Amino acid sequence: MGQLYPPIEPYDSGMLDVGDGNHIYWENCGNPDGIPALTIHGGPGSGSVPGMRRPFNPKRYRIVAFDQRGCGRSTPHAGDPTVDLSTNTADHLIADMERLRNHLDIHRWMLVGWSWGTTLALAYAQAHPTSITGLVLTAVTTTSPSDVAWITHDVGRLFPAEWTRFRDGVPDGERHGSLVDQYARLLASPDPGIREKAARDWCDWEESHINLGPEPKPNPRYADPRFRMCFARLVTHYWRHAAWRAEGELLDGVSRIKHLPAVLIHGRLDLSSPPDVAWKLSQEWPSAQLHIVADAGHSAGGTISDHVIDALDHLATVASGDEGDSQ
Repeated sequence: MGQLYPPIEPYDSGMLDVGDGNHIYWENCGNPDGIPALTIHGGPGSGSVPGMRRPFNPKRYRIVAFDQRGCGRSTPHAGDPTVDLSTNTADHLIADMERLRNHLDIHRWMLVGWSWGTTLALAYAQAHPTSITGLVLTAVTTTSPSDVAWITHDVGRLFPAEWTRFRDGVPDGERHGSLVDQYARLLASPDPGIREKAARDWCDWEESHINLGPEPKPNPRYADPRFRMCFARLVTHYWRHAAWRAEGELLDGVSRIKHLPAVLIHGRLDLSSPPDVAWKLSQEWPSAQLHIVADAGHSAGGTISDHVIDALDHLATVASGDEGDSQ
């Protein structure tokens, strides 16, 4: 199995004006003449991190990263509760990605997404199939209404105490509609105390179904109030609208990209995004390889990372026409 490549720094970066008062951060790493590949972070709202560069062979790839609207180094930042999210939708992000591709003078690029980033990769690829050379998708989700219901309600059967605390974050007399809607309302409260508690409760629930190791490993980013608020606001915003896609829409849309090579990598023990989502996609996608990783959950590291590295090395070899891999 593959090993992570050494840490690298960007050779170029900038802020791109994408309209509506938004500027998105972008960066280039690796080989300027290499195979263009766009990394698509999760969340929504997690932002890109340096570790996302390391599965790529920097001699063979031109690695493009960006922070989606409202998060990371992009501005304005959704950690400010006054920032309007009405122009932060899946279609806006798709348009931003296409604008970035043109800004960087890239004809076609590979999409490499994690978690929510797989939903966005699928939506972008289906909207712009001629801009894509292939996809590597890890912890696959489509953010469909049923996906959202699972992660905010149904999976609570496996974490009853944690889910009860999550539910009880909404006051008794205010529990109307879905938990996502209720938390979005709390996060929009004029009372900063209510907003802060809702953001913390949301992030605590997120950790409960993702952090499944024998020893708890809290995500250090959740200790940052600005990150918590940004993450909670963007996740609830996107989930309450199910990424502005109907049930099964991204699955049906595979017909537009089924000619493209793809690798789907998913943990067998992923309780946040059940493996049947990746499996259903693979059934509609003859050119996709599906890897269900036996000992992994909703993760980007460990054996999951090994599979991502191998997939990227293989696709680089196919793209270059070489017979073998080199690191």
